[in-house]
Amino acid sequence: MASTQDLLKQAADLTSSNPKRAEELYKQILNSTASTSKGSAVNADKEQSLRDQELALIKLAELYRDQKDASGLAQVITLSRSFMSSTAKAKTAKLIRTLLNYFNSIPNSRQTQIDVLTDNIEWSKREKRIFLKHSLEIRLVSLQLEALQYKLALTRIDALLTELKRLDDKMILTEVHLLESRVYRGIGNLSKSKAALTSARTAANSIYCPPHLQAALDLQSGVLHAEDKDYTTAYSYFYETFENMSSQDDPAALNALKYMLLCKVMLNMPEDVTSLLSIKLAVKYAQLREIESMRAIALAHQNRNLSDFEKALRDYKHELSSDPTIRSHLAALYDTLLQQNLLRIVEPYSVVEIDYVAKQVGQGRQDVEAKLSQMILDKVFHGVLDQGRGCLIVFDELEADNTYGAAIGTLEQVSKVVDSLYAKTVKIA
Repeated sequence: MASTQDLLKQAADLTSSNPKRAEELYKQILNSTASTSKGSAVNADKEQSLRDQELALIKLAELYRDQKDASGLAQVITLSRSFMSSTAKAKTAKLIRTLLNYFNSIPNSRQTQIDVLTDNIEWSKREKRIFLKHSLEIRLVSLQLEALQYKLALTRIDALLTELKRLDDKMILTEVHLLESRVYRGIGNLSKSKAALTSARTAANSIYCPPHLQAALDLQSGVLHAEDKDYTTAYSYFYETFENMSSQDDPAALNALKYMLLCKVMLNMPEDVTSLLSIKLAVKYAQLREIESMRAIALAHQNRNLSDFEKALRDYKHELSSDPTIRSHLAALYDTLLQQNLLRIVEPYSVVEIDYVAKQVGQGRQDVEAKLSQMILDKVFHGVLDQGRGCLIVFDELEADNTYGAAIGTLEQVSKVVDSLYAKTVKIA
């Protein structure tokens, strides 16, 4: 009978040519090592058996990852429980994180991950593996946030915070408060989002904060400042994040760079985008579609060209609409650009047809009419819509007539003189 090491080597050789057979061999190793480890009295044999089992678990998981088989990977994680019961808790947490990370390469596997995590959280609770339970819950909340399941995420966060405050685990407390801030920002409650971020920073200040966690805190700070239209402060936070993440070769650095470019555009400094992309840290990202999309937006904004802006939104639809931060700020920018274009068209006229204005900006008549009406109400310019004639009548801004105000002022002064004279008369009497 072949040894476990021989089976592992044989399975590794068959991974690419005959993955089905490799899968069978890995499962055979898991079954044989499980039975051997239970009956073996020799510590050395037991340790080797556990090492073989761990390697077989990882290789089988990699096989399912390469085959994009989410359900198979979920089964491996369930199978790993018998192995985890025999190992140290720290090693268990590392192994399960490794297995769960393989889901990242499998498209459309979010719901499977949520199911696997929920199941393993219950197992960890039964086994009293508190640290593992907390790390799995944090991962589950992250997935619920991605799936826009804000209510479920908040419920889980509230329960986690109660436990963590009792245990006084500052590191995990920082991560949970950061997630809480992101969830509240997702539902539009910015005041609670800022409060949660403040709590995260307070917890982080009392411990050594790892660079990746500090970068995540800075990124969230930048996002919240951008929501308040404070793009200058937001840019400084995004730059700190970008430098931090780039030094660690973290893929999330790309998001920070995109947000930096967004801030430049929102600050009406689109010409700075090209120079920003020429700095040493940004050069390697300059040719990616995500960055090309922001460059196209900056160019359209610089030229005040609404049609180029719309073309960029169409050409880079996935890159620009998949990120809620980019999407919300570009919607505001589009509105501003439309307003600027409408002003440029109507300013030379005292009377102009709405159809002509709509044609010039390339928008539907109804949309243009609604926007012009809003601009009049906001006192962007003075005018009135004559819907009967289909025209916009533009007025010159009226100069303030101070005659009435001056007369009122004179009367007030006369009143004061009369009151003064009356007071003197009363004293003499």
